[in-house]
Amino acid sequence: MPHTDLPLEELRRYAPDLPAPEDLQEFWDATLQEAGRWPLDASWTPVDSGLTTVETLGVSFAGAGGSPVRAWLHLPARALRGDRPLPGVVQFQGYNGGRGLPHEHVFWASAGFAQLVVDTRGQGSGWTVGETGDPVGSAAAQPGFLTRGVLSPQDYYYRRVYTDAVRAVEVLRGHPDVDGDRVAVAGISQGGGIALAVSALAPGVRAVLPDVPFLCDFPRATRIAPGDPYGELVRYLKAHRDRVDRVFATLSYFDGAVLARRASAPALFSVALMDQICPPSTVFAAYHAYAGPKDIRVYPFNDHEGGQFHQQREQLTWLRDLLSGPAVAEPTTLKGT
Repeated sequence: MPHTDLPLEELRRYAPDLPAPEDLQEFWDATLQEAGRWPLDASWTPVDSGLTTVETLGVSFAGAGGSPVRAWLHLPARALRGDRPLPGVVQFQGYNGGRGLPHEHVFWASAGFAQLVVDTRGQGSGWTVGETGDPVGSAAAQPGFLTRGVLSPQDYYYRRVYTDAVRAVEVLRGHPDVDGDRVAVAGISQGGGIALAVSALAPGVRAVLPDVPFLCDFPRATRIAPGDPYGELVRYLKAHRDRVDRVFATLSYFDGAVLARRASAPALFSVALMDQICPPSTVFAAYHAYAGPKDIRVYPFNDHEGGQFHQQREQLTWLRDLLSGPAVAEPTTLKGT
């Protein structure tokens, strides 16, 4: 797969001045305050995953609108972890993936972390399964998720997804076996984009691990990405020629390269220079906008798979070093209550 985006030296300078909505702060404050009217109502049910070194609990909690969101909580087996509170990782999923089966996503638990693997509402019928529906309807939309409710920030699908994700962090931070001051957020592709949004919206995030993040620099992504999922937006705008400005106005509330300006926790990004799904320039747009301490790992000859297990090794070393030090200061903006 050839390089189809900017050369690396230009990517390292690519920092678009994406306009932020004037009411971005107020929008997200109101959204999260509205979500806070529902108790988290978290439940934890032991599940037999067949594994002996990891304990798994089925999790349900109230997300956006009070509707239930499913997750797995994986913990190192009691005999291996002792009685000290665990650092935690909230893992968000790639496009149309779900929490999977109980034994699927246990890397962080195997490394000694409490790992909350969260469904993305309405998804989980693609590369791995999910159990969380999205009871909210939508006007006419392209197949997929990117155009659901896209004519209004209030109605947009990712308003609910980001709210669920913020609530998931609150759930893990409140678990009795978890050190709430040492919780990171992580994800690949869509999961990386959600992690970026959460870094700006959720209190108490200690670290951010966005791999080849999706949902960043929508104006460029829709113009240069050769296929889906950004192609959903292209086809929608091809049909609705009079809605271009309205659609991009909505997307600006959810753009990782806009929200990243409000983040402060340390972040370790990754980017793949032959990525055909999330063009590397869109990843660098978010990386350069990110306001907290940051670093990035570059994989020159990889497509959207990115660094995979090589990146996991980098993340594990980086996160262990980070969580052994003092906590960073909390951001002062875009934090919900």
